[in-house]
Parts: sequence; C-alpha cells; structure tokens
Amino acid sequence: MHYYRYSTAEISCWYKYLLFSYNILFWLAGVAFLGAGLWAWSEKGVLSDLSKMTRLHGFDPVVLILFVGGIMFILGFAGCVGALRENICLLKFFCGTIVLIFLMELAVVVLAFLFQDWVRDRVETFFKINIKSYRDDIDLQNLIDSLQKMNQCCGAQGPTDWDFNIYFNCSSTSKSRERCGVPFSCCIPDPAQNVVNTQCGYDVRNMSVSLWAERIFTKGCIPALEAWLPRNIYIVAGVFVSISLLQIFGIFLARTLISDIEAVKAGFRF
Repeated sequence: MHYYRYSTAEISCWYKYLLFSYNILFWLAGVAFLGAGLWAWSEKGVLSDLSKMTRLHGFDPVVLILFVGGIMFILGFAGCVGALRENICLLKFFCGTIVLIFLMELAVVVLAFLFQDWVRDRVETFFKINIKSYRDDIDLQNLIDSLQKMNQCCGAQGPTDWDFNIYFNCSSTSKSRERCGVPFSCCIPDPAQNVVNTQCGYDVRNMSVSLWAERIFTKGCIPALEAWLPRNIYIVAGVFVSISLLQIFGIFLARTLISDIEAVKAGFRF
C-alpha cells in the first residue's frame, strides 16, 4: 500500500483514489441524466419557450431526471475535487449530503410503513391529477402507458377514472373521438396482432360494464401496485439495501479520508 509521506501522519492513496473513482461514476451518471433531461426538454420545445413549464399541470418526468442528475453531478464533482485536492470542506459537503439523503430515505420508508392509508390516498390523488394531464405532456403520457401495460391495470382505481381527462370524459358535451374510451395501454393485448392498435380503447366505456373485461384491464393501478409489492418484496428490499450499502461505503471512504487529512494537518502544527 502506497502513502504520501508527512512528518507525523500519512494519507492512504487507496482511500483517496478509491473515493475519486467512486465519485467519477457518480459524476458521469449525473452528466448522463442532465444530458437526457435537457435533450427531452429541447425536443418538447421547453428550452426555447420556458413559459411552457408553467402550462403543465401534471407531473413532468423530465423534471425528476434533471433534479436527480443535478444532485449526482454536484455530489460527484465535490467528491472528485475534494479527494484529489484533499479539500476537507468539499469532502464534508459530500459526506454530509450523502448522510442526509440516506436519512431521508429511511424516513420515507418508515413513514410509508406507518401511514400506509395516507400514502395510498396521496398516491391515488397524484395518479388522478396526472390522468387529467395525460395529453398535455408526451413524457407523462409514456410513463402512464408504461405503468398501465406493465401492471395490466387501467386508471387509479378503475377505468372510470379516465373521466378526469377531458378527452376521455363521457360527458355528452365532449367532441373528442376518444370520448368514453380509455388509452390503448388499458387494452388487453391481442397475441395475433404484431402492431399496437392505438384505437382499441375507443368507445369501450359505452359498452355494458360486464363486457369491459373482454377488451380492457378492469383493475386499477393502485390495487395492482398493492398486489405487486408483497410478491416482489425481496427484490424491493434488495434494491434498497444495495443502494444503502453504496451510500454507506461512500460515507466511510469520505470520513476515512477526512480523518487522514485532519491528522496530517494536526501533525504540521507540532
């Protein structure tokens, strides 16, 4: 093991460059997220007309991508420079932010477990709000379609939730061709069809409710997710534990390097 030599203390190259490598991956991932988010916004014209951001009433997945990318970029940069330059301020900022994120994750898990009914109500409300904005944003539309196809569900609690959307509402005043229908992602796929039929949900809710199950998924996405979680609890727990271990490893590296640097500086004082 190689060390920098000082009068009374040493800084391990292993910890220094291991932390640098750890943060390089963080930084590159942040750059990738930011690049993907900015590209998505440019495709939607948001970068050329920032007022479009205020017109969206639902959740824009790109905002989440940009937020996560920004956090990862800043943390990765702080960790890389802090490790290479042996800067205690940057290392403490990196370590403290990782600790804060870790504690927030634990708090979310504990609160979600203790207040399951409240969380279920908030998720349902969130889903219905975004059903209302389904046609307003292409990324939100793709997210909802993916969620419905993956979980074989339709709406928050059922297909009738699509009445919240002006295009799918069964109101007699609606002029939309999609009136009293559902998105194609609600349809039960036909194995004989190789091409997705985007019109398969047209007029479905004009039919008798007893016939809906022949054409579309009738289970809501909230019950579907509640049924999915117990079946995949080990996968969810494994992902959470893996992320937590990576964070703890980063905290350990940063704290060890900070201790070495402080020991070196203390040695210079005597």
